[in-house]
Amino acid sequence: MKFIVSSSALLKNLQAISGVINSSNTLPILDDFLFELQDEYLVVTASDLETTMSVTIPLDKAEEPGIMAVPAKILMDTLKTFSDIPLSFNANTETMAIELIAGEGKFKLSGHKHDEYPKKPEPENTSAITINSDILARAIMKTIFATGNDELRPVMSGVLCELTPDDITFVATDAHKLVKYTRHDVKADENVSLILPKKPLNQLKNILAADDFPVAVEYNDSNAFFTFRNFNLVCRLIDGKYPNYNAVIPTENPNVLTIDRLSFLTALRRVSIFANQSTHQVRVKITGLDLSLSAEDVDFSNEAKERLQCGYHGEDMEIGFNSKFLLEMLSNIETEEVRLEMSAPNRAGILYPENSEFPEEDILMLVMPVMLNH
Repeated sequence: MKFIVSSSALLKNLQAISGVINSSNTLPILDDFLFELQDEYLVVTASDLETTMSVTIPLDKAEEPGIMAVPAKILMDTLKTFSDIPLSFNANTETMAIELIAGEGKFKLSGHKHDEYPKKPEPENTSAITINSDILARAIMKTIFATGNDELRPVMSGVLCELTPDDITFVATDAHKLVKYTRHDVKADENVSLILPKKPLNQLKNILAADDFPVAVEYNDSNAFFTFRNFNLVCRLIDGKYPNYNAVIPTENPNVLTIDRLSFLTALRRVSIFANQSTHQVRVKITGLDLSLSAEDVDFSNEAKERLQCGYHGEDMEIGFNSKFLLEMLSNIETEEVRLEMSAPNRAGILYPENSEFPEEDILMLVMPVMLNH
């Protein structure tokens, strides 16, 4: 198995898929990349059993097609030290000896037999949809931060993707906050719900955001397959029933606050420094067109208050929020102004972007209140 490739091209492609490899694996073979030399191309695969990602790399020269597992860490650490130079890769698939030649350097390492490497699931009985990379990357970015980490409720550690003939909706929640992101310019042939795990979505987000290209998505009951450019990603879907998220979104919210997003964000950031570091509780008090934010940490005698101008329709109100959740949400909205709709101090507040430049998308962010101690 022999080929010559640009060291930086190889490194760039390996870095794109290396996020799939876990830092500690139960199977030692999962610390490796699977190298498969076919004609003029090298197909490299990384897997953690749940998620498998492959990239096809064009080569300058190739001979003796073959397949073997190559230790990922030592290879990537070596490639990072080179400037962009041609790299010769010579491997003996019998003895598993690998020799790298770059410039004046010669490096030897040992590969492993490919038989133990997990087989990639093949698409069977799948349905398909094509989504533009910028739309998919945006949907992931807007929702992934709201996923949960509770191992007892695995469905909430992923993002729900609902495909319908009218639109496509992504939902994430950890029971304290919820984000619902809908696109009206993407439609499917049938109604389907998939729960996608966080790790492959992070992998996708990093690669998709770079440019604009179509992504072919195939799915069946157990897996989702993403194919784009020279990449291919397969992930196992999270099994289970997603909670009925529409039931927790309050529909009657007569108290509506409109405020400049950046001033709200920066004031909240400052005030939250003085909040109790375990509850992150910030008090939001609205009287007329005056909004006051306050926080205190009684244990350390820390206290902060800040006043802001806002637009408001509704009754005067005092409500408590976890500032960490509110800050995450405000940071994931891009519009100049945001709208916060509320019904009562013990009901969820709903945050919307105002005057978005994307008419084909709807974003709703829900944050649960915290009980204020008077």
